[in-house]
Formats: sequence, structure tokens, C-alpha cells
Amino acid sequence: MANKEYLRKPEWLKIKLNTNETYTDLKKMMREEKLHTVCEEAKCPNIHECWAVRKTATFMILGSICTRGCRFCAVTTGMPTELDREEPERVARSVEVMGLRHCVVTAVARDDLADGGAEIFAETVRAIHRRVPSCTVEVLPSDMKGDYESLHMLMDAKPDIFNHNIETVERLTPRVRSKATYQRSLQLLKRVKEISPDTPTKSSLMVGLGETKEEILQAMDDLRAHDVDIMTIGQYLQPTKKHLPVERYVHPDEFAELKEIALQKGFKHCEAGPLVRSSYHADEQVNQAARQRQLEGENKEPEQVIQQYKAQFSN
Repeated sequence: MANKEYLRKPEWLKIKLNTNETYTDLKKMMREEKLHTVCEEAKCPNIHECWAVRKTATFMILGSICTRGCRFCAVTTGMPTELDREEPERVARSVEVMGLRHCVVTAVARDDLADGGAEIFAETVRAIHRRVPSCTVEVLPSDMKGDYESLHMLMDAKPDIFNHNIETVERLTPRVRSKATYQRSLQLLKRVKEISPDTPTKSSLMVGLGETKEEILQAMDDLRAHDVDIMTIGQYLQPTKKHLPVERYVHPDEFAELKEIALQKGFKHCEAGPLVRSSYHADEQVNQAARQRQLEGENKEPEQVIQQYKAQFSN
């Protein structure tokens, strides 16, 4: 049997990089502000489209060293030393300069901190809301070791979308994710709805790691059973030879089928495709969630609902 580590990438995974002046200027600004983005750290294939065209970006706060060593992730693992209290304002200033319509704030896992970094997370959300009220903010934290006081601290900042990724199916979780558990991630997502019922929740699944279709469908059912509104499904790509190998490349037609199934199961929005990542087209998802609320019975035009939805988090 051929070593799966050397599976040839299919044509649909080949992208053309667009390192135009806008992209170059934004990258320079990130370095000047001493900011990290998961777009760069995780080698996201969509970075050029998001930064230069869609005006969205995913900031990675709390440093660039993660306390966990997940076998799918390219972010550096080790013992962090950085805790920058000025980081929230620098992120907010960058959001303003970039003219972002939507931004995602994620972080390395900080198991060395009692609150898992929730305080800095919350301050970053508030700083963006103060400086750029029109920009919607999505948070993508770790499971914070299941500490719900830390979760409350983060939710008090009123993010527009709460995103936490299960990453893979339950059977593969111990092999793929470090220190995280499938059930704890589901419980975290459920608890968000208990704290803030109107906040859309979101989760992401990678495929191509050896999961079966039945396991994917079960993961969808598990997310819906915990009131998750939005789902993204993308192809796992091996970042280095030290990481888990790709078991198979999933055809675009399969992704289209999975998206249709997800919508039939009740997700308000689903992005599914070979190059889809957790934050891919994240700007559309807050709008889609608002439109879905309108379809479910609010007697208002979709755009009015969207503006109302954004406004409640900007006051």
C-alpha cells in the first residue's frame, strides 16, 4: 500500500496565490503591530481571498505558542511566556485600519492561565466593538478546560458569533486533538446557548482523516442536539510530515452532498468544500443566520433583521 503521506493532491486543491499590494501592505501592518493571525500560522489556503477581497481576517491572540500539541495543527507547541495587555487595542486598531466588515478572534490554547485567556479575549471583543461598531466579531476559543466561569467572562463581552470546533468525529478525537474531548466541546457549545440563547454558535469538522460517512452524519446530529446553528466542513491538509497524514481527498461533489444534508438537519448555514476552513466566508454567516431568523417568523425584511442583529452587539 502506498504511504498516504505522499498522496498526490488533486486538481481541485490547487490554488493561485494573489500576493497583490493590498495583501502585502496588510502583512506589513501585522508585523508592525506585532500581531499574529491564524491565517498565516495555520497556513490557510484562503488568506489572499479573505484579506484582499472579502475584508475579513482571523486574529490569533495570546501569543503564537500553544500549550497543546494537536496532531493536525501547524501552530508551534511549547510553554508560552507572552501575555500582552495592550494586544486588544492593537487588534482593534488593525481592524479599523483594514476596514474589516467581520473579524474572527481566535487564540492558542493557554492551559497555563487560570482563565484560559478569557479576560484578554473579552477585552479584545470590547475594544473592536468600541472602535469599529459596524464590524461583527466572531470568537473561536479553546475549550478552556471546561471552566464555565471563564466562558461567562468571554460571553459578557457579547461576541456576534461563538465558534468552537469539534475538528473531527468522536472516534478519532483522541488521536487528532490534544487534551480536548469530544463531549467537552459539545457541552461548551451547549452552555453558550444557555448563557446567551440569541448568539449563533458554530463548529467545524475536518474530513479526510479516516472517518466514515456515518460518523460525519452522527457528528452533525450531535451538534444539532447541542443547538449549534452553523457548521463548516473542509478537507484536512497535512501541514508538515510530522503531522497526521491525509487518509483520502474528498471530492467536491461529496462536500456538496454533505452541505445539503447539514441544511436538511437544521443548520442555519453550512459551508462545505475542499478549501473551506472554520473562518471561511465567516462574514456571510452572520447575515445568513439573521435571514434565517426572519424566515422563521420575524415580520421584518431580511436586511432590517441583519442590522438589528448587528446593532444589539454594538451598544
